[in-house]
Amino acid sequence: MDKIVEITPKALEQIQKISQSDNPDGTKGLRLAVTGGGCSGLSYKIEFSDKKEKDYVLEFETLKVLVDPKSAIYLKGIVLDFKDGLNGKGFVFDNPNAKNTCGCGESFSV
Repeated sequence: MDKIVEITPKALEQIQKISQSDNPDGTKGLRLAVTGGGCSGLSYKIEFSDKKEKDYVLEFETLKVLVDPKSAIYLKGIVLDFKDGLNGKGFVFDNPNAKNTCGCGESFSV
């Protein structure tokens, strides 16, 4: 399967920093998922997690990214970025498939 998601160098650097404390032994992958909820209907979920049987595994340098098949439908084509600075929001999902997004950028609809 083609790459489902892209991760910017800035986001990758931040994930690797967080991984040092949240995943110190490096055994878990970074799970990107979509769940029902949020003000626009679907919400992004990002966490360190063990691999599940049907997960797609994407590799970005030393980082393994896990995406379940159901979430892959909604995540295909997204770019995960990290925004910092005075108006920074942390991790940002740029989803070209989203028809609507909420003001906080954490939920969407297709």
